[in-house]
Amino acid sequence: MAKLLMTKTTLGNGNTDNQSVRRWVEAQAKLCQPDQIYWCDGSEAEKETLTAEAVAQGILVKLNQEKLPGCYYHRSNPNDVARVEQCTFICTPMQEEAGPTNNWMAPKAMYAKLGAMCAGAMKGRTMYVVPYLMGPPGSPMTKVGIELTDSLYVVLSMRIMARMGEVAYKQLGDSDDFNRGLHCMLDVNPDRRFIAHFPHDNAVISVGSNYGGNVLLGKKCLALRIGSFLGRNEGWMAEHMLILGVESPAGEKTYVAAAFPSACGKTNFAMMVPPAHFKGWKIWTVGDDIAWMKPGEDGRLYAINPEAGYFGVVPGTNSKSNPTAVQTIARDTIFTNVALTPDGDVWWEGKDGPVPKECLDWRGNKWTPDSKEKAAHPNSRFAAPMKNNPMLDPLANDPNGVPISAIIFGGRRADTMPLVYQAFNWIHGVYIGATMGSEMTAAAVGGLGQVRRDPMAMLPFCGYDMGDYFRHWIVMRKLIKFTPRIFHVNWFRKDEAGNFLWPGFGENMRVLKWIVDRCNGRANAVETPLGWVPYAKDFDLSGLADYSSEKFDRVQTINYDDWRRELLQQDELFMRIYSHLPKELIFQRELLVARL
Repeated sequence: MAKLLMTKTTLGNGNTDNQSVRRWVEAQAKLCQPDQIYWCDGSEAEKETLTAEAVAQGILVKLNQEKLPGCYYHRSNPNDVARVEQCTFICTPMQEEAGPTNNWMAPKAMYAKLGAMCAGAMKGRTMYVVPYLMGPPGSPMTKVGIELTDSLYVVLSMRIMARMGEVAYKQLGDSDDFNRGLHCMLDVNPDRRFIAHFPHDNAVISVGSNYGGNVLLGKKCLALRIGSFLGRNEGWMAEHMLILGVESPAGEKTYVAAAFPSACGKTNFAMMVPPAHFKGWKIWTVGDDIAWMKPGEDGRLYAINPEAGYFGVVPGTNSKSNPTAVQTIARDTIFTNVALTPDGDVWWEGKDGPVPKECLDWRGNKWTPDSKEKAAHPNSRFAAPMKNNPMLDPLANDPNGVPISAIIFGGRRADTMPLVYQAFNWIHGVYIGATMGSEMTAAAVGGLGQVRRDPMAMLPFCGYDMGDYFRHWIVMRKLIKFTPRIFHVNWFRKDEAGNFLWPGFGENMRVLKWIVDRCNGRANAVETPLGWVPYAKDFDLSGLADYSSEKFDRVQTINYDDWRRELLQQDELFMRIYSHLPKELIFQRELLVARL
């Protein structure tokens, strides 16, 4: 094996003495047959060299450095613009372990299938060895991964999204406990596209794609699908949640984790700027997408953000929806599938400023305001380092994490769900998270308005049976002495005319303040069949123009007919996973029926 590496050109300064890593890299190199092996070290000099190479190869376009210093543009294959759930597999020895909500294939069969596809797949290409950390260096919650890829776009994106380079080998030491990730672009053919997870082996193989969510293997693959499996076995939780800190004018800080499905304002909430009415209040971002949470010695639940960057959806990002994100992506960012203006700037629908008279759309075609197609792809992305965030929490890199006082679940619902309510207890909160749903957009399968169940926003990301996942949440109650309080929110309720009943954006701070006050024993609430809710007199509406207590009562209304339909709809998911569904959730449903 050692001879194999000697016969190829070995580049980079990131080689390691860890024999487990070397043996695995050699085995994969023998399979994929790259012309060169480049060992990444994560240095700034390396970044400059690889970025220049990516520009020379046409993988990246250098943007106007006066407007966007350190920023580059990438245009993906038009058939490769999003996560592909139908091509994503969980490979466990028994299909029952993967559960009915995951695609499954036996590990032996999948290894054979993908091994044949990867054989010789890197001939004429370079294999990049990308060591990375998910989590702050030195944290007991941090995991090490090694990704092998033939994509420079992946290497440069992983530099942003994870702590990449020598820091990973330092954390690993002589251990063989690291995630083994192999990515081969092949010919980016949708018919040969697979993202396969092997939880028992702590391994991921991705082929046929170059889109971030499918190929940045530290993100959804390790941090959620493999992470959720490891968390269940090791007594912690890997969750699709943002983490933020709320600081009062007196300096009191309360940390909150929140799970929202896509298109529900997750990044906007994580980077929210409080309105002028909340003078002296601050929101600090710990993370905008993923939380790893573990009970601490003091009995509280502590969370880290395993990522080092933000991989956010660009369209709609502007100074009103997310001023913090606008500052964050102003430098050292890779933009993917947005529009490109003649002066080397980027543009997307919803961006600040005038619409360009002409530009190149995400496919590279000429675009004008009269064009029928959108200039930026609806799922176009930015990858920006979290250190760019002006409101990055001072404890974002703390190895111990931050103590979580509240967990929030929320979806996009035009009716049924009130603006905010609080669970009666932890088990009731698990039921609320397990039954959360969000309305699909018109472009989604099923059409506008159809509610898709997405428990804890984890349905596409759980690495094992969903019923067992709910059981893990219930078991965690025994490990946490002081459990976070659990809430549900809905920013998207509408009236009969289709108008939103809540202004949203920065005004969501009013909801967050009530939640924080509830956690700290300062806010009143009244019991309802759904849980604890605020009266208008207990909720801060001052300074909110044209918003009466009557309108607040409307956004908080519990419609019993809507809720009878909701209970019937919840059965669809519960029936799919019934064999593994914890009885506690069945009892919670019956209690809700009785209260209604």
